[in-house]
Amino acid sequence: MNSCDTCMYSVTDEITGEAFCDLDLDEDELIRLNQSRSKECPFYKDGDEYKTTVRRQL
Repeated sequence: MNSCDTCMYSVTDEITGEAFCDLDLDEDELIRLNQSRSKECPFYKDGDEYKTTVRRQL
């Protein structure tokens, strides 16, 4: 299962300290996400810029 903590769409509210997904979904994508039985988020993207940069250099 992918962790929301490492997702590039995860944002922490400075006032409340709560994390939330800041992904702008259209109506069809939102329905697909809500109806999905999978525990994996289909929109997860690793937010580790270092790992992404190193992979491109190799």
